Amino acid sequence: MDEKKIFIIGHRNPDTDSIVSAAAYAAFKQTQGIENCRAIRAGKPTPQTEYIFERFKVPLPEFVPDLIPKAEYYYKPGTPTVLDSSSLRDAMKLLEETGNRVLPVTDKNGKYHSLLHYSAFAQEVLKMMNPRQKTVIRTSAELLSHVLNAQPVVLKKEKEIKKSPVIVAAAEGESFRKHLNEHIPENTIVIVGNRTDIQKYVIESKVRILIITSGNVLDRELRTMAEENGVSVLISPYDTASTVFLLIYSMPVSCVSNSSLVPVNKTDQLKKVAPMLAVAPGKTLPVVDESDNVLGLISESDLFNEPNIDIIMVDHNEMTQAVEGADQFRILEIIDHHRLGNLSTRYPITFINKPVGATCTIITELYQQKHTPIRNEIASILLCGILADTLALQSATTTPEDKRAAEFLADITNLDIDTLGKEVLSAASNISGRTALELISQDMKVYDDGGYSFSVSQIEVENPVEITKRKKEFIDILDSERVKTGRLFCSLLVTDITRLSSLLLITAPQDFLQTLTLQKQEDNIYFMKDVVSRKKQLMPILSEIIENYGSK
Repeated sequence: MDEKKIFIIGHRNPDTDSIVSAAAYAAFKQTQGIENCRAIRAGKPTPQTEYIFERFKVPLPEFVPDLIPKAEYYYKPGTPTVLDSSSLRDAMKLLEETGNRVLPVTDKNGKYHSLLHYSAFAQEVLKMMNPRQKTVIRTSAELLSHVLNAQPVVLKKEKEIKKSPVIVAAAEGESFRKHLNEHIPENTIVIVGNRTDIQKYVIESKVRILIITSGNVLDRELRTMAEENGVSVLISPYDTASTVFLLIYSMPVSCVSNSSLVPVNKTDQLKKVAPMLAVAPGKTLPVVDESDNVLGLISESDLFNEPNIDIIMVDHNEMTQAVEGADQFRILEIIDHHRLGNLSTRYPITFINKPVGATCTIITELYQQKHTPIRNEIASILLCGILADTLALQSATTTPEDKRAAEFLADITNLDIDTLGKEVLSAASNISGRTALELISQDMKVYDDGGYSFSVSQIEVENPVEITKRKKEFIDILDSERVKTGRLFCSLLVTDITRLSSLLLITAPQDFLQTLTLQKQEDNIYFMKDVVSRKKQLMPILSEIIENYGSK
């Protein structure tokens, strides 16, 4: 297995701080010589995030919708392959060199064709060596010449592959002639020693291929006759017995390989792969990509090994907010600025959690602590990440550390904090033409508290009137999500970036709504004066409400 890859990833439905933190921390790790690190994202970027990455010409992290265990995390890469037109001798040599029991076969374009298994080859050899059956092989003069290390004397249609009966001229003249006439000479391969009378008769009969053994040469007269009669003539350096044995190895791989076996796609989940491997030859199958290029092999035993990726989580530390399947992999580090959840790990890890306004602030400090220069484009998106998560340093979550980090990054990039802050917030506040489901989903976080599960989404607007006008649309989506997931409640915090206050849209059972001590504006909508932070201001309020509700 190659060196493990390290995925750096933010939470599901990532906001700007989450995606920027992943991208900037991956860049930081690479400057430290850890080249196998790369940022990924679990969800669609918000318009604000897209604006920032596009403006500063930074590629968005690769979209990985989930980390449910898949074949690509377990297979052995770089396995040798063989062309379907190659000889069995070459294929068997590769099998011996690799120590594998199977060998992927590809077509001339490099696409998966079939699978060669050692036992299938052995069965074919036994079948061909059955004395009750005539020996028939499918080969070409070119393959025969290659496998026998033969000297070609005359070659006719040397690339043509077709089935041919094989006759060894061991009998006396008349018996041999009778035997040859029982076949169609033009399709037949004849093996003969230094008997020129037999050689002449074979050439006159216009057989397909004449193989002369033990290095015996062909008379000039017979060579001319072979040219005229379209007979390929090869001189084998081996004796007759060895030559006959090697003929089997001259068949193309496609004659023996199994084209009915379906390969594993790298994105196939293990629950699909395991049953396939259970019935596969040697409990092993090739792994291919979307274009059917062979990537490697996966065997049943590989499923019990550790996967070939580890993860670093940024901007979250609760599994309810992590990409699906993250709990199946080793977590190396967590860098966050939220409350602590109930995450546990099997190994000691690096855990950095600071009560600052943005994870991007922590990433900036790591650059500074290691005296690592920050590329201009990375510094630019880090500054945007801080401004986005602190409402341009106006949020109650903003700390002196956030301000110092922002000023440091502004100096590096020669960007004006106030101007950039307005542009970043403006990019987030445009909700026209976007559906309620899209807005609720873009930054939704799921929490577990007091034995209850609930979700809190957040959007930022310059004026919440459009949201209140579309109240029914938003409430219906929230309630549908609540019923579908069985959560206690689903909510949406609509933050007014102009007035620095918020509205809370919430759907829940009636007995829970009755316990809310918030300022009610209308049914299912509550005014949250001076509340702009989900983690620092809203979550403590909700935790207290849930605690009181659970104690009743």
